[in-house]
Amino acid sequence: MAIIINIDVMLAKRKMSVTELSEKVGITMANLSILKNGKAKAIRLATLEAICKALDCQPGDVLEYKTDEETEG
Repeated sequence: MAIIINIDVMLAKRKMSVTELSEKVGITMANLSILKNGKAKAIRLATLEAICKALDCQPGDVLEYKTDEETEG
């Protein structure tokens, strides 16, 4: 199973840069990059809330669950 982080998709839809999102959310570019690239092991709810507020979206727009079979193929 895998949780997919779709920040890059939402950034494209909102025509927002990673730098702009980093400034609006208040997290470093390095930490945002870790999230964006799926390397994060956890995300604080406050951070998720700030991302959703900045991108004007729901948590389900940012997070997606896929089974092992879906991620392999």
